[in-house]
Amino acid sequence: MLPNPLPREGRTYNKKMKDIKGRQEVNVTTPSLRGGQGVGVDVRFDFPILARKIYDKYPLVYLDNAATTQKPRQVVEAMTEEYYNVNANVHRGVHFLSQQATDLHEQARETVRRFLNARSTSEIVFTRGTTESINLVASCFGQAFMKEGDEVLITEMEHHSNIVSWQLLQQRQGIKIRVIPITDEGTVRLDSVEALINERTKIVSLTHVSNVLGTINPVKEIIRMAHAHGVPVLIDGAQSTPHFRVDVQDLDCDFYAFSGHKIYGPTGIGVLYGKEEWLNRIPPYMGGGEMIKTVTFEHTTFNDLPYKFEAGTPDYVASTGLARALDYVSSVGFDFIEAHEKDLTAYAMQRMMEIPGMKIFGPQDPALHDAVISFQVGNIHHLDMGTLLDRLGIAVRTGHHCAEPLMHRLGIEGTCRASFALYNTKEEVDALVAGIQRIQQMF
Repeated sequence: MLPNPLPREGRTYNKKMKDIKGRQEVNVTTPSLRGGQGVGVDVRFDFPILARKIYDKYPLVYLDNAATTQKPRQVVEAMTEEYYNVNANVHRGVHFLSQQATDLHEQARETVRRFLNARSTSEIVFTRGTTESINLVASCFGQAFMKEGDEVLITEMEHHSNIVSWQLLQQRQGIKIRVIPITDEGTVRLDSVEALINERTKIVSLTHVSNVLGTINPVKEIIRMAHAHGVPVLIDGAQSTPHFRVDVQDLDCDFYAFSGHKIYGPTGIGVLYGKEEWLNRIPPYMGGGEMIKTVTFEHTTFNDLPYKFEAGTPDYVASTGLARALDYVSSVGFDFIEAHEKDLTAYAMQRMMEIPGMKIFGPQDPALHDAVISFQVGNIHHLDMGTLLDRLGIAVRTGHHCAEPLMHRLGIEGTCRASFALYNTKEEVDALVAGIQRIQQMF
């Protein structure tokens, strides 16, 4: 038996564990098309981990994709190939391997540019992920353009990375954080956005898609409202880029952040898109090699974009992996991905609402709800539900999902969260529903 991950008084799963009966293996009908190309290829075959047996007994039903997605063979093989055949530090070497590694790294940057439809690769900064990207903007933009009493607008549904980073700036410089409220259904109150923007508002920073509620925010409208007052906007795209097309020029956002590991790429790499005009105006985030042109003991001249923000040796192998992941989703096609995941989410919400005592958080309209479903069932604690589902081979996330202020707004401690990816199926949703029903009977 696994140790209790988060022991609490009155836990029930230990004594209930023996009551779980094995579920039957599901005959999974897999998503079978590379939608954009119309090629009859089973996408699940590209993800070997999906064939695993959990506890040597149950077929894996992986529904924790909002935390991290699984990686296709193409990504892992590209990274392995680079480590075995092209491994050398980039940019400063004159030898063959360094030149080749540099080419791969910069080709990856171009792949990201194309994926986001940025104007130039100068606007693509490699970071360790969405969290570092947001911290970079908060620190550097805040240093350059915010003083005591100036304000940043965020929403009630933000991830901790888009709260704590601004709180650190608040502690250093005395800025104020103002919070855009949400409705009881879990959507942003647009009238409050307009009301909260004033002469002290220096930046708006919000999530594109809530990692808890699945809410797809009307970011284009919010950007338009902010720009009407001359206020730039940072968008947290961690939960949007895996699920639908993102065009930063069409959105007209000033900054956009996303993580590689949430879009079938490696961990430890992400992207900050920033308009050149802003990246040129804000100071660098860290000092060191690569981000300089000249250094003396008296003065340093910083490098051109985007290298000004990329101090030290980059994860040039992960950038290749990220590029392969973006190529992968592009080959599958966002028309297919979005249609498949919306259909799957709607189906899941319909099936789950058949369960007595089921409470789903977030918009009930599938058009406003992306591939994340946070739920509670009666008085069953979310940790008990998640742990018992795991014993059936079903992986979901439990807790506050790095969004404690949102939990306070909802008046709850935490939820179970099922989140979907392009490789998930309706049969897996059925397995989830059957698992919840079995656990509910035990309570």
